[in-house]
Amino acid sequence: MPAIESAPDEICLRAIDSFHVGGAVRTLSGLPVETRRLAQGAAARPVDPNGDHVVGQMYVQAYRLARPRHALPVLLWHGGGMTGANWETTPDGRPGWLWRFLRAGYDVCVSDAVERGRAAWARYPDLYAEAPLFRTLDEAWDMFRMGPADGYRTDPAARRAHPGQQFPVEAFDQFARQWVPRWAGHETITSAAYRALLDKVGPCIVVGHSQGGGFALLAAQERPETVRAVVALEPSGAPAAGQAGTQPHLLAWGDHIDDHPVWRRYRATVDAHAAALAERGAPVEVLDLPAGGMRGNSHFLMMDRNSDLIAERVLHWLDALGLQHP
Repeated sequence: MPAIESAPDEICLRAIDSFHVGGAVRTLSGLPVETRRLAQGAAARPVDPNGDHVVGQMYVQAYRLARPRHALPVLLWHGGGMTGANWETTPDGRPGWLWRFLRAGYDVCVSDAVERGRAAWARYPDLYAEAPLFRTLDEAWDMFRMGPADGYRTDPAARRAHPGQQFPVEAFDQFARQWVPRWAGHETITSAAYRALLDKVGPCIVVGHSQGGGFALLAAQERPETVRAVVALEPSGAPAAGQAGTQPHLLAWGDHIDDHPVWRRYRATVDAHAAALAERGAPVEVLDLPAGGMRGNSHFLMMDRNSDLIAERVLHWLDALGLQHP
């Protein structure tokens, strides 16, 4: 059979597969049996919640190129209250960074972290100690730095965005449709699932956003032989500096951080971590977009209108590393 040639704007995949990693079995007992209707037109029936439950698993979808041009796959890790959908398509319908990395010749794995999307979540307070948190559009408008805190209105036409805002704010409500519940204090079980993913995939590059960026920084310490490079887009935290790992790190930041008290604190924590990495000899580069003349970016660099330009900067940085398998 002759080889299939791809057009310049096409991607030739040899496989798309999915799997779950991590998690543990926990047993419940002593709970009352419930009576619930579970099917259309059916009568209610007993449902017994007692027994074994799997908790703490992560969902991963892997895209494997027919002819990858890079030895290491890229793992895309999303932020808090989000899923892997963040990387697939932008809220205004443009191809996401999943497409960008595939076109650049990388195999890519996109995760739904513990408790998010297809990873599923567990009963509370029986297995999870607390009820989930649900993000409002009001809070997100401010925390994602779409506009001033008092600029949000239910009516999209009445909202005030930051001047020159790069996020497609006309698609903000569409973006909100992909948000999911999240739980505070689940760092331990989520980190365990990410470690399980790294152990399964092997040597790789991790690209993390927000909370996922913080997990990427931690994973670089915990699995220094596996995580060969880290790209952290606006990480919302950082671990205490450990002793292992001198991998290259790229930290990227958007606009209006200095104007936001929470993000000033987040960045100060990450800057201290970056300084500790540099002291240990790790190559650390900071991509401060407004300082470099690229203004108006929101917290979601991979969704902003100039996301392709930012992806090009990231891909150029990765290409210069020349990373290979051992």
